[in-house]
Amino acid sequence: MLRQGVSSFFKEIVQVVQSKKIKWTITLCGSRNNALRDFKNAFAAHPDAFVILLVESEAPVVKQSPWEHLKSRDNWDAPAGVDETHCYLMVQTMEAWFMADIETLKRFYGQGFKENAIPKNINNVETIGKNSLERSLKAASRGTKSKGEYQKIQHASELLGMLDVDKVRKASSECDRIFTTLIKLMED
Repeated sequence: MLRQGVSSFFKEIVQVVQSKKIKWTITLCGSRNNALRDFKNAFAAHPDAFVILLVESEAPVVKQSPWEHLKSRDNWDAPAGVDETHCYLMVQTMEAWFMADIETLKRFYGQGFKENAIPKNINNVETIGKNSLERSLKAASRGTKSKGEYQKIQHASELLGMLDVDKVRKASSECDRIFTTLIKLMED
């Protein structure tokens, strides 16, 4: 289900890929370490493909680049031949992107959704701390009738597919970088 949500979120890129008859595959890897392992394996096994790593930053990003952040936080090294166009961060967790589109959250959860429980810095969701993201969503959704309290496994995939990507891109420079970079690469 999460793969469907991610595909829906990246619909604009998927449409460009399909129009150019480029193979597009989304692989969900489980843990962060599994994601890095699978990225390295795919990068080595498919030298003609453009492989990217997308992980949650899990902390404020204070380094210049995603790879510098991952080196500092997780002691991950970028494989040889990889540059910044191969690595993206969902800062600080996926729930940050949900905060950028309050209207979708209200529509998804319906009656009883407490918008005032959502952090006020939704114009730059990358500054919302990891610890407050899920807690805020749970507080905002706790009293809703149709969905109940936010549960990542049950709600995230559907929410991802419903988000207004333009709102998320405006509120997250890292999300915008994914779209801008991939679309530009496909146009070259």
